[in-house]
Amino acid sequence: MEKAEADKILDQAKEVLAHNDRGLWTVPAGDLYPHQWLWDSCFIAIGLRHLDIERAQAELTSLLRGQWENGMLPNIVFSEGLEHRADRELWRSWVSPYAPHDVHTSGITQPPMLAEAVTLVGQKLKLPERRSWFKSMYPALVRYHEWLYGERDSHREGLIVLVHPYESGLDNSPPWISELRTHSLPWWVSAIERARLDGIINRFRRDVRHVPPGQRMSNIEALAYWSALHRLRSKAYNSQAILSRPVFALQDLAFNCILVQANRRLSEIGKIIGRHLPDHLSENAKRTETALDELFDETSGQYFSRSFTTHKLIEEPTIATLMPLYAGSIPNERAEQLVGMLKNKRKFGSRWPVPTVPLSSPYFNPFKYWQGPAWVNTNWLIIEGLKRYGYDDEANILKQKTTQMVAQNGFSEYFSPLDAQPAGAANFSWTAALTIDLLKS
Repeated sequence: MEKAEADKILDQAKEVLAHNDRGLWTVPAGDLYPHQWLWDSCFIAIGLRHLDIERAQAELTSLLRGQWENGMLPNIVFSEGLEHRADRELWRSWVSPYAPHDVHTSGITQPPMLAEAVTLVGQKLKLPERRSWFKSMYPALVRYHEWLYGERDSHREGLIVLVHPYESGLDNSPPWISELRTHSLPWWVSAIERARLDGIINRFRRDVRHVPPGQRMSNIEALAYWSALHRLRSKAYNSQAILSRPVFALQDLAFNCILVQANRRLSEIGKIIGRHLPDHLSENAKRTETALDELFDETSGQYFSRSFTTHKLIEEPTIATLMPLYAGSIPNERAEQLVGMLKNKRKFGSRWPVPTVPLSSPYFNPFKYWQGPAWVNTNWLIIEGLKRYGYDDEANILKQKTTQMVAQNGFSEYFSPLDAQPAGAANFSWTAALTIDLLKS
């Protein structure tokens, strides 16, 4: 990309972030996403670090206002105001004794990108300031990782269990939909589907007021997800109670790959500030790296998520199968296999990378949320993974195509991998922030 074009894109990205700025944190996209989301703010801070280091730090420290007493970092910290009352009422974080009293949050988490973001922001600081920054964030990070292993790895397998699709960040990804259809679709949702009455739900969905319904999860999926949320709320978001009789629980591949890198970053932070990572966390981190091997299927040469209930792999291929590259802990020969899949034109080798399911998947739809479109954040994760394994040429090609996709079509939430047509919300914050990082790094 020519310098003049890059400068133009950078200026436009800055405008998007300024428009979505709410003082100390950033909304993902105006009216559609009016709150603070966990991994969104992490990606946003990664881009902001190139523009305003103090503002990038504030983006991350503001997440800590939502941390629960048990260490959990929620996927949403809700905005105040009467206009957002329904969102807060839906989740009712106050049913848990561990929820913060001064802000309202969701009752579940999201991919653990915080340690990565804290590290990358810290790299922009001189060593004394970096140490101070790391010291300020380290206790909250340790508490969060302790919560993940203490609450969501009860069998000590090294793989964190997610109890709602929203925790994966890839909300309507095929493994979750497959489990929903196989085990967890409530009878009343099935009845609505059989009677073809689900269209009425559009009247109550905020997302389809801003984005065409065909670009979001289906009404049946949305109803089932609401039902799953209600079950979690009825158990006061208590992991032990939820997992004692799990209905909808996965050892999610992408989440655990991100956790491998997060554990590595947490250890690095500790060393820089002279803190020894608690032994149990070090042991759990090693266990997670090893446990990724259990998610590999020799026959297909792919990684999959696993059902917590049946302990069987959910053989629905998605972009998550490439995330072990980001984890950086798999053998080189398997990394080579994944790079081959990335280039394969029947799998992930689309004209505009990287589709969130293979092009040959029966789920593939170029515009349907996490069932086909290309997203800048997953591209960013794959780019980092490619560099980790020495595939610098492939990383640069993916970087160039990602920034060109944005340059041609704007800062949309996601894009068609066939022709780069923009879809989802416009002026999406992590698209802008990560484009800045790709152009600046």
